[in-house]
Amino acid sequence: MSDRTHGGFLRRFTALLRKELRQMLRDRSNLAVGLLLPVMLILLFGYGLSFDVRDVRLAVVMEDNSPTARDVMAGLSGSEFLSPVWMASQTEAVQAMREGQAVAILRVPSNFSSELAAGHARVQLLMNGVDSSSAAAVEGYVAGAIGQWAQIQNARRGTRVETPGIELVQRMWFNEANTSTWYLVPGLIVLVMTLIGAFLTSLLIAREWERGTLESLFVTPVHSLEIVLAKIVPYFVVGAIDLVMCLLAARFLFQVPMRGSLVVIVLASLLYLMVALLLGLFISGRTRNQFEASQLAMLASFMPAMMLSGFVFDLRNVPLVVQLVSQLLPATHFMSLIKTLFLAGDNWPMILRDCAILLLYMLVLLWATRATLRKTLD
Repeated sequence: MSDRTHGGFLRRFTALLRKELRQMLRDRSNLAVGLLLPVMLILLFGYGLSFDVRDVRLAVVMEDNSPTARDVMAGLSGSEFLSPVWMASQTEAVQAMREGQAVAILRVPSNFSSELAAGHARVQLLMNGVDSSSAAAVEGYVAGAIGQWAQIQNARRGTRVETPGIELVQRMWFNEANTSTWYLVPGLIVLVMTLIGAFLTSLLIAREWERGTLESLFVTPVHSLEIVLAKIVPYFVVGAIDLVMCLLAARFLFQVPMRGSLVVIVLASLLYLMVALLLGLFISGRTRNQFEASQLAMLASFMPAMMLSGFVFDLRNVPLVVQLVSQLLPATHFMSLIKTLFLAGDNWPMILRDCAILLLYMLVLLWATRATLRKTLD
């Protein structure tokens, strides 16, 4: 009796197992998440992303061009972490940092050599606080490169006598409080806009395809553009309310400065919100399945916005392939723009460039979303 019971259990279990295996193999979205997502995360975190700071573009202003000063600063060129760019004046260096072409400025004053001969000299290091995660590392690299001169002096003497000291006077620009909150809170606006926009709207069209209600709309005179706009407007209002809450929290709760124009910040944020909303609708219209749409929206919008936009990792320190992929994401352009607007002020070349890119994404996604709502029944 027990053998027959045991044999019946095995037959039933085997039959159910075969059914579940066939169902799993047919459900390609689940299979992709289960197999491809871990591979992507392993490669991305293990190879593509890094907290290390390398090839830092350092603007060097040599107001003292004496042989002694050049000898002391020679260690900058030998560092694998620094890429010094020699500037003719402080004004040129400041402009380069404002435009994002330099991460820090090292200023060697005109009296450097005389002070060094007297026993104590100073150099000034100005760092871009918009990217505060790299600032501490840059200071250490510069101090280490300059410190090589003292080591060389000791080696030449063959002793370990004390050599004249060089003090590195550090100053943080655009983030004088030197707090990561100023750096993180503007980036959170990007994540909130992405989550509200892409993830919530990714279910709208797919839900109506599953319920059959979208098919009834196709027999009415409404156009695809009207359907898209009707679905976007309510969530656009929700996203605008969330944007107001983010701005109020940034200003009054976290005391993040808002050095750029508030109008530009709001308009750029609403433009990115439209891009996120249309991306979610496009995913919803293409998949026509709520479960697949929610998974794809998470993989195509929120996760890249968190990991590949510059929110957590400095994109200058990742491999070239990852940098190229990140430039294809609208979140990357909005992330750099919103941080600059908050902490550095209005940089109009950057504003015009990044807003033009976001506008192009919006138009392309609007066209693509309308194409998913053609009045045809598959």
